[in-house]
Amino acid sequence: MSAPELIRIVSRSSPMALAQVERVRAELAALHPGIRTEVVPVTTSGDRWMGDLAKLGGKGAFTKEVDAALLAGEADLAVHCVKDVPADRPLPAGTTFAAFLKRDDIRDALIHPGGLTLDELPAGTRIGTSSVRRIAQLAASHPELECVPMRGNAGRRMEKLAAGDADALLLAVSGLERIDRMDVVTEVLSVEAMCPPIGAGILALQCREDDTRTIDAVSGLGDPRAWREATAERMFLHVLQGHCNSPIAGYARCERGGDLSLRARVFTPDGKTVLNAHEWAGPLDPATLGTSVAVTLLRQGARELIDSIAH
Repeated sequence: MSAPELIRIVSRSSPMALAQVERVRAELAALHPGIRTEVVPVTTSGDRWMGDLAKLGGKGAFTKEVDAALLAGEADLAVHCVKDVPADRPLPAGTTFAAFLKRDDIRDALIHPGGLTLDELPAGTRIGTSSVRRIAQLAASHPELECVPMRGNAGRRMEKLAAGDADALLLAVSGLERIDRMDVVTEVLSVEAMCPPIGAGILALQCREDDTRTIDAVSGLGDPRAWREATAERMFLHVLQGHCNSPIAGYARCERGGDLSLRARVFTPDGKTVLNAHEWAGPLDPATLGTSVAVTLLRQGARELIDSIAH
């Protein structure tokens, strides 16, 4: 089957999202020099809304306009951060993931104008974040700190920090790397100090299921390790059926020898209850590993914990 001459890539219009698209364009150009690409930017309801995401239906607020453009035939390919794609429900009918790109850094970074690390921050320091995952973990590990709501792209959040809306920020390392702003980072937190969100650091390429020419063209960009890790993590979240106010964290890791593990945690919003699970796949496929870890946490009471959180 001949490759398409042009692939139209739909993406959120934020600087971060467009930087992600440029990575895809560069990798696609290296793989298929003859294919032209153009960007179809959209502004999602999640980008426009600065309030509680739960009122917009959760993380789907960042993807539904992108999905609509893809399904309407206005674009051929969508680039998503896997962490922003809801896993508690299937992808929109008629679409599929064609590839998961090689995974970037999954850790969080602290930005403090005075250069202090997380453990050095004085009591009462205001941390700008609206992430329930980060808020719960800070409540558990640093209850003396205060979290203040802050949304918007990374650049906008740094502007708010400079304006005094917060004393420090927590942002994803992968995002800061994509916009070339690692210069502002005070400390990169270990995954033990701040467990990452499901799907952290992975970009997914989504196509229409019947567009086999585009699927064939972009599938070569996929990374097998990222596919295994994303599959385990998304199945874990699917089985757990967490909502957007559920503090859930976790990450799969595929070792060089092929062994796959999945570590996951579920928190109460105040951080006072933490459920933990960590399993190795052994003979299990990634989806079965994700299911097994979710069942382990459900046996510990994760269902009751999640259902007790308003959303």
